[in-house]
Amino acid sequence: MNKLTVALPKGRLFDPAVEILEQAGLINRELDDDSRKLVLSDPKEEVDFILSKAVDVQTYVEHGVADFGIAGKDILLEAGATVCEVVDLGLSKCRLVVAIPEERGITEMGQLPPTGRVATKYPNVAKKFFKEQGIQIEVVKLNGSIELAPLIGLTDMIVDITSTGTTLRENNLVEVAEIAKSSARLIVNRVSYKASHQRIKGVIERVKEVVGSN
Repeated sequence: MNKLTVALPKGRLFDPAVEILEQAGLINRELDDDSRKLVLSDPKEEVDFILSKAVDVQTYVEHGVADFGIAGKDILLEAGATVCEVVDLGLSKCRLVVAIPEERGITEMGQLPPTGRVATKYPNVAKKFFKEQGIQIEVVKLNGSIELAPLIGLTDMIVDITSTGTTLRENNLVEVAEIAKSSARLIVNRVSYKASHQRIKGVIERVKEVVGSN
């Protein structure tokens, strides 16, 4: 049996991700993301688990510290991660969107001026998208309460994730464009994937079966 290392995101994605991996037979011990330990081992299954901030999972997988990981598509896009996305787990579904204050009366990208200031925690995604639209932007990177930025005059618009649109509506923001759809993905280190030994293939197939049956 080849030993595997799996990077798991702490936070709201942790429990549903663990449940899928348990059903796939990869986890055979109690895992708790409140644990002070950041690396947990399952000697029986020959698996180590790295408990990580969600934004760091792809880094561990990309650099080969972990064979597998679970990360949101939004994070993968922002990082430009060179990993293999092998299964869409269907968890934490949301969309990356551009939104502006409703009072401006703009309802689509074509009505935007050629320059603007954008608040986001996804600067790379925002720059790439607006460049493709031929709009020159200045990015203001924020880590929380992105919707506040245009309300207080800090920026003209935002790029952020939304699932139901409720937070946008509550802050009088309207969506003018969808950049990408996002959900949690099972990712694999590229070298591990190319080597593609039987255990890695088996994990991928079992996870696909679990996700397909849910």
